[in-house]
Amino acid sequence: MTAALLYPFILVAGALQAIGNAMNAQLRGRMVNPWLAATVSFLPIVFVFTTLFFTMPTPLPSLDSLSKMPWYAPLGGLAGAVAVFGGLAFIDKVGAGPFNGLTLTANILTSLAMDALGLFGLQAAGFKPMPWLGGLLMAVGVIFIARSGGRSDGGEGHGEGHGEGHGEGHGEGHGMSGKVLYPFILVAGALMAIGVVWNAQLRGALENPWLAATVSFVPVVFVFALMFLLRPSPLPTRDDIAGVRWWMPLAGITGAVAVFAGLLFVDKVGAGAFNGLLITANLLTSVALDHFGWFGMKQVKAGPPRLIGAAVMVAGIVLISLF
Repeated sequence: MTAALLYPFILVAGALQAIGNAMNAQLRGRMVNPWLAATVSFLPIVFVFTTLFFTMPTPLPSLDSLSKMPWYAPLGGLAGAVAVFGGLAFIDKVGAGPFNGLTLTANILTSLAMDALGLFGLQAAGFKPMPWLGGLLMAVGVIFIARSGGRSDGGEGHGEGHGEGHGEGHGEGHGMSGKVLYPFILVAGALMAIGVVWNAQLRGALENPWLAATVSFVPVVFVFALMFLLRPSPLPTRDDIAGVRWWMPLAGITGAVAVFAGLLFVDKVGAGAFNGLLITANLLTSVALDHFGWFGMKQVKAGPPRLIGAAVMVAGIVLISLF
């Protein structure tokens, strides 16, 4: 019952994650350089969480809790950021539908495997057929939604219609060249699920959630800023910069709510239920964003395939959450 009370907060985090993806797509279109876009997106997160930590510096971790922290725990943010960058770099090559379908399916199945096997410090729940059936239903729902939006979403690069000059020719690349990227996208989806669990372990070791969030995101900003310094071109023009709306650089903060929710809740509800709820809210919000054309997204009406996919996903998360 206690875990069920957390579900609404996780659903809100998933919805905000979807909104953050749409905002990131707009930011990528204006920043032109994906490394610069990722740096701009993640930098405000570090500032916000660092400020909150200095405002609420207690509790602090003990030497004993730090000594027990797994070496990989501080890399949870970096693992999750692979999927964010994958979206920035690959979504115009494979299409938004296939990209989201592959990452989210890999996320679901990896989460269920971690719960079943007790990987990365989770309590082993063993193989339970109903949650895996729920995972299968969610994968089917993802496919319905992805296939119904692939053609419409793929060519635009998600809201980059204001800058057709920035390499939109990739929209045609949904053939063999795009399929070569599928294994990398599946790995990104799996890392997204693993990153949530690593972040939860980081939270346990550092005790203070604001400190844990700061430590999680600092390596992300460092890596993206370093990559931008190594590959500083192309750079945005003055017109590109002038077109940046005030909310675009806040995309990372919006998406970081899901990371923070993982820090707090994943060990209470389980990786499968957490990621299932997060993904369901994410995709349902994405369907709404496309349907209404919010945040500069190309308007794609939610027809029967998308609504069927949404219903199947809800059925899947019910099975994962209840069993």
